[in-house]
Amino acid sequence: MELDGETVTKATPEIGYLHSGFEKLGEDLDFNQYITITDRMNYLSPLCNNVAYALAAEKLMGIEVSKRTEYIRVLMCELSRIADHLLNVGMLAVDLGAMTAFLYGFRLREDIYDLFEIATGTRLTTSYTLVGGLIRDIPEGYDKAVLKVLDEVESGSDDIETLLNKNRIWHDRTKKIGIISKEDAISYGISGPMARASGIEWDIRVNEPYSSYEEFDFDVAIALNGDVFDRYLVRMEEV
Repeated sequence: MELDGETVTKATPEIGYLHSGFEKLGEDLDFNQYITITDRMNYLSPLCNNVAYALAAEKLMGIEVSKRTEYIRVLMCELSRIADHLLNVGMLAVDLGAMTAFLYGFRLREDIYDLFEIATGTRLTTSYTLVGGLIRDIPEGYDKAVLKVLDEVESGSDDIETLLNKNRIWHDRTKKIGIISKEDAISYGISGPMARASGIEWDIRVNEPYSSYEEFDFDVAIALNGDVFDRYLVRMEEV
């Protein structure tokens, strides 16, 4: 990478060699044993990977899970989404010199991992979703624990935005940087908050709902400029 001050003038990607062998590993596992592999596709957010795999397997097998199972899966996916966004914003902040925002975000993320541990017995590789259900129900009083953490997340995310949203240095290092136009986002097949930050009003939870998402009403966060700042804003709005 070559820099002119804080401007990247040249970058040469060095991809290297990495093959995790997820498909090969699955050849010797049954359909529920493979859940442990989906944990490791993104160990920071394993619950979402568990659900995605289980949904595909259940569709192939013609299995319908209970409504309670669907609701719990949605709950866990949304907690994972919040934890992922806090990680993303926190790592961006520390790379750009905003250490305090990084610490705020990671503290909140640990609170969410506490919830995962209560429900699943572990914080990261949870293997919580099974094909046809869950390894166990959420414990009594779990709703109160979730609401308590969400109150802390709401307050803490406000603190992060107070630190960053009007910070001149943050603006200098995120606005008009790394722009992905709407057309490029579509061409590259970009999805999720990155696509929504480029003005694409598409959220699979709304446009192609699964696991009872059609029963929940929420606004889709969207921005127009497609730069680092807008991607940050979309993620914080989703939190």
